[in-house]
Amino acid sequence: MNIITANLEIARSWFDAFNSHDLEALLALYHDEARHYSPKLKIRQPETNGYVSGKQALRHWWQDAFDRLPTLHYRYTTLTANEDRVFMEYIRTVDGEPDMLVAEVLEITGGQIVASRVYHG
Repeated sequence: MNIITANLEIARSWFDAFNSHDLEALLALYHDEARHYSPKLKIRQPETNGYVSGKQALRHWWQDAFDRLPTLHYRYTTLTANEDRVFMEYIRTVDGEPDMLVAEVLEITGGQIVASRVYHG
């Protein structure tokens, strides 16, 4: 398997883990010191300025999301990869909320996500 195909597989595994709310499978895709940025994080935890680093911070952030939003689901519409990044476009759905178009970039090194950044309005 070439590196681009491997990176696309990581992205697909990311969606599978997220949509099943399997926190351990999701965290297994990330490097121990991974950094994540999200506009939602900036709103919910302003002291972070939108950034968290490390698996423990990611665990806390995503567990909170899974607890608050039990129907949270992502449906990808586009996955585009190169040797070190995957660009993902997806639709975020939560019962009772309007659907949201989201873009996210995963930076991948050595088969693990080392950084991710979410974009949405």
